[in-house]
Amino acid sequence: MQYCQNHFVYFVTNMNRTVLYVGVTSSISERIYKHYHGLIPGFSSKYNCRYLIYFEQYDYITNAIKREKQIKGWRREKKLALIASANPNFKFLNADAQEL
Repeated sequence: MQYCQNHFVYFVTNMNRTVLYVGVTSSISERIYKHYHGLIPGFSSKYNCRYLIYFEQYDYITNAIKREKQIKGWRREKKLALIASANPNFKFLNADAQEL
């Protein structure tokens, strides 16, 4: 098990905040850079999910993966409530990710 305080579960969205993508990473600054520039093929690139709106930090990658799977099983309303609990204005947090 890899210990490090750099494991993240995160949400990215598109400019209109209508599409949500949840993922897990060990380098949030690098991952958000890739999302922003469309370098990750698939869902997030197809729907222009380039803007970080929520993240959680974990010590162990296994815990982050477990949380990601839990969140992916939720309905959209519950995901939005989680985001709003920490980011009520759904502000884009890309600049904040560069500091992590």
